[in-house]
Amino acid sequence: MARILIADDDPLLRALLQHKLAAAEHQVIAAEHGEEVLDLVKVHKPDLIVLDAMMPVMDGFEVLRRLKSDETTRAVPVIMLTALKHEKDVVGGLQLGAADYLAKPFIPEELVQRISRIIAADSSMERDDARSRRSG
Repeated sequence: MARILIADDDPLLRALLQHKLAAAEHQVIAAEHGEEVLDLVKVHKPDLIVLDAMMPVMDGFEVLRRLKSDETTRAVPVIMLTALKHEKDVVGGLQLGAADYLAKPFIPEELVQRISRIIAADSSMERDDARSRRSG
């Protein structure tokens, strides 16, 4: 079970994602704007963040920029989930450090699978790092 932070200003989408991720046995925390994301990350230390680009107060790209520039949150994987699907948006999000980028409309189960893949990869890397520290 992973702790997932969902950040989107659409309450119906947050509810849908909370339901889907809870059904996949993840713990879900929700935020509706960028500043709230930055506050919740410090308190809950999520394993992964699903981040919309177009949110009030602070947009998702600025949130991502701040997360990746902070040593304490840099390693938290972020999936951008947004209606912005132009090449410059996708490439920009990935260049800022997003682990994945999914355009709306999307298939909820696809998002759940992408989250599972990223969480599994992170867990595998952590195990490999621990092994190398023990043997080194």
